[in-house]
Amino acid sequence: MSTDQPILVPILGDQLTRDLASLRGRTKEDTVILMMEVWDEATYVKHHKQKIALIFSAMRHFAAELEDAGWTVDYVTLTDSDNSGSFTGEAARAIERHNPRAVHVVEAGEWRVQQTLEEWPDKFDCEVEILPDDRFVCSIPEFNDWAEGRKQLRMEFFYREMRKKTGLLIDGDGKPEGGEWNYDSENRKPPKEGLEAPQRPLFEPDETTRDVIALVEEQFGDHVGSLESFHWPVTREEAEETVAAFFTERLPKFGDYQDAMVFGQDDLFHSMLSTSINLGLLDPLDLCQRAEQAYTQGNAPLNAVEGFIRQIIGWREYVRGFYWRFMPGLESDNALNAQRALPEFYWTGDTDMRCLADSIRSTLDNAHAHHIQRLMVLGNFALIAGISPRDVQDWYLAVYADAYEWVELPNVAAMVLYTDGGKLASKPYAASGNYINKMSNYCADCKYSVSKKTGEGACPFNALYWRFMDRHRERLEQNPRIGRIYLNWDRMGEDRQAEYLESAEAFLDTLEPAKDGWAR
Repeated sequence: MSTDQPILVPILGDQLTRDLASLRGRTKEDTVILMMEVWDEATYVKHHKQKIALIFSAMRHFAAELEDAGWTVDYVTLTDSDNSGSFTGEAARAIERHNPRAVHVVEAGEWRVQQTLEEWPDKFDCEVEILPDDRFVCSIPEFNDWAEGRKQLRMEFFYREMRKKTGLLIDGDGKPEGGEWNYDSENRKPPKEGLEAPQRPLFEPDETTRDVIALVEEQFGDHVGSLESFHWPVTREEAEETVAAFFTERLPKFGDYQDAMVFGQDDLFHSMLSTSINLGLLDPLDLCQRAEQAYTQGNAPLNAVEGFIRQIIGWREYVRGFYWRFMPGLESDNALNAQRALPEFYWTGDTDMRCLADSIRSTLDNAHAHHIQRLMVLGNFALIAGISPRDVQDWYLAVYADAYEWVELPNVAAMVLYTDGGKLASKPYAASGNYINKMSNYCADCKYSVSKKTGEGACPFNALYWRFMDRHRERLEQNPRIGRIYLNWDRMGEDRQAEYLESAEAFLDTLEPAKDGWAR
């Protein structure tokens, strides 16, 4: 092919950075960048309206940034897309328009999209090169090398390797700063009365975002959520403003209270950076280095900085590697044989359980809830109530603005629901109402009494917890982290055990299943 023909560079909606492997080394004169808003991606689950608006607005702003810098951008809006509504259909149309000598695309973050990209060499007449996504500290081959031969994959050991690789929080002798690798035990303070955090930056939608909001309202009116409170950062500059606010106002207390939950305090001291990181607007390693600098300059304590770094180069990198190692089977695993339909209140927030109602309200209002609400309230309930993994996975993927399957699925399937039987987590994260009472102020004004274990008015988490433990005794009793719990269960005696099980079943009988069509 003639060198006068350009290279076509498709950029996906979560690849919004100029430091992308497919752009690196390219010249503006012989490159056409293709960006696509496609129906398939907006509708394979019924994503929260704010999630769709965030991605489309960020894409349009990034395209404008590239054009201002002199790049040629072929941007396909949702209403301009062809009837196929797919990446392949739009790429084929772009090839017809531009007659490129080659297509250079960075591998997709999600399994189903990557399967699509891998079909392109056979579908298109021009050369197609799929490049590795090197925005992560750990490549997929490197993760597989680490995982090979291990009976159990534990994030803690992987995290230590990433600390050594990056040099983050490593002292001059090659040892972890402060003498410990992990300060999670110092990151579990319950909320003090009156605990409040500074307001995160809220961004008023500009003309581009307002156009996208109107589009989403028109095209996706039956999707969950409201756009009235849309204030997410959609540009690199806005994302950096959120970074600055976190490092100066929130990071110092993030460590202490990262597991705390306060009614009506949706963000507390959390960074609110995950949407920008997962879109590509922020470099995660750069954020970790800046957090380390905050510690060395005395602006943030070690437990806060280590906790932040662990979430990124530890957990985020780990779940990505885990996802690619165990797909596609991970999405269908169901080791605990959970079959109950997702309750309707997950979509409406209409429940008298105050912890669930507040966590769902935040989710529906903001397309966000912080990680302990997701794990120990929403996820814990789904686990101990035996909710179908596919229903729960679809819900998490649909409602959260930072949810992409590669990060959502391992967290929900393997961490929250234990569907893989323990490949990722060393135990199921099941808990009674006592945990929620300790780490929040939810229980004080709840209709249900957390101190009451069974019967009318008792916190449902209490009976559901023991029902879960009883149902899965054969699997869990030999688990060294939780096996001793069965000594307490056995000491109760058959009559008390029956009260717990009857209370749990009576509560489960009151749950209304979600209506068809909420998620898909």
